[in-house]
Amino acid sequence: MYFLIVSGMSGAGKSRAVATFEDLGYYCVDNLPIALIPRFAEICLAATERYERVALVTDVRAGGDFQQLFQSLDSIRDMGCDYRILFLDSDTPTLVRRFKETRRKHPLMGRDASMTAAIEKERRMLTALRSHADFVVDTTGLSAAGLRERLLTLFAGTENGAFEVIVQSFGFKYGIPTDCDLVFDVRFLPNPYYEMELRERDGTDPDVRRYVFQGGTADALMGHLTSLVDFLLPRYLAEGKSNVVIGVGCTGGKHRSVAIAEALSEHLRGRDYGVITMHRDHQK
Repeated sequence: MYFLIVSGMSGAGKSRAVATFEDLGYYCVDNLPIALIPRFAEICLAATERYERVALVTDVRAGGDFQQLFQSLDSIRDMGCDYRILFLDSDTPTLVRRFKETRRKHPLMGRDASMTAAIEKERRMLTALRSHADFVVDTTGLSAAGLRERLLTLFAGTENGAFEVIVQSFGFKYGIPTDCDLVFDVRFLPNPYYEMELRERDGTDPDVRRYVFQGGTADALMGHLTSLVDFLLPRYLAEGKSNVVIGVGCTGGKHRSVAIAEALSEHLRGRDYGVITMHRDHQK
């Protein structure tokens, strides 16, 4: 039996994540008390109907005693159940905006506390859990469809130990994705933004890519970048990581970062890794 513990910041997309996991065939339970997790695992193991994959949502509503959560997870592992932890994160301004749009109250927001103060308190409470997470997904720049796509690509096969490399382009002006393991800045490359015929296209366009790679600087970068990544990935795999997120950033996330992310993805596909390419900001 495989357990997926879904946690993270309130407003970061846990409810939408649960809907995705239900579509993937997970049996989903929201806000199960931490102390009941081992007992719940026992019931699932004893049930006539076999539960192969279970997603449990736990967050600050459970009281914030996450040391007890780790003890409960050790207990289910002793029963022979494997588990992974997914942590959904987002920056504070985005969380504030989402709560205002839905007109919902943050679970830690008291009579005198501001929304921002409640969010920052929650972030502190979840620090240890985030540090133990196997997957951290930053939903700041993701639409509902984008989050679903990200989760589908991450978890279709995770229980079988698949190793995924996620190459994500982004724009520094919109913030660095917090789920990146490696971040590379390519703002020194020729910028197609200043060419009017290329400005509205993105880095997947052949003409834009040729512009980025003119002069040989991008080719030299790719030589160093691919050598470094080829060195690192087998060591991450040996360490037991199930995925690595590589961020490639330029100013707006539309041209240079997209072109380099595409080139790096092409290289990695030739190395027999499962490769997912995402462009967070290319349509902005």
